[in-house]
Amino acid sequence: MAAGFTLVELLVVVAIVALTAGAVTLALRDPAADRLAREAARLAALLEAARAESRATGIAVWWLPARSDQGHEGFRFVGLPGEAARHRDWLDQQVRAEVRPADADASAAGGFGRAAGATVAPARIVLGPEAIIGAQRIVLTLGAQRLELATDGLGPFAPAQPAVERAARGRHAARATA
Repeated sequence: MAAGFTLVELLVVVAIVALTAGAVTLALRDPAADRLAREAARLAALLEAARAESRATGIAVWWLPARSDQGHEGFRFVGLPGEAARHRDWLDQQVRAEVRPADADASAAGGFGRAAGATVAPARIVLGPEAIIGAQRIVLTLGAQRLELATDGLGPFAPAQPAVERAARGRHAARATA
């Protein structure tokens, strides 16, 4: 009897190797997504700390995306005393931040009802000293990755669900109560 493997046995082994390689590839996360999630967690913690300090001291505080004197992208807190007000760089220099309206309909309507040609103040996030600060949203991007931090004005800043997921959850909740 000849020693060796049959063609069927070889095809089964190749199929198993291909399935395993495919599963491993799908299980690996994009490192940019991890870096962006780390930046979002850091920013959410800093925003909440500044918000708490604003309420405790009664001082108005704003968060602004900003560029440092050296040209590094980052952000700063306006209104905080001393070292807390300095410019902070992103941990990953490719991260970009943009303040967006919390209500997508407001931006679609031309942005907060501005008249054409009106000057616009730099976009900022208001952190206090009032307890309820209004719904606000920050969009962080890193390459093709995008993550939104949002607050409803009462709760803490947290990663926001995409609009499609929010709509689907709303439909499921409506069905559950019907």
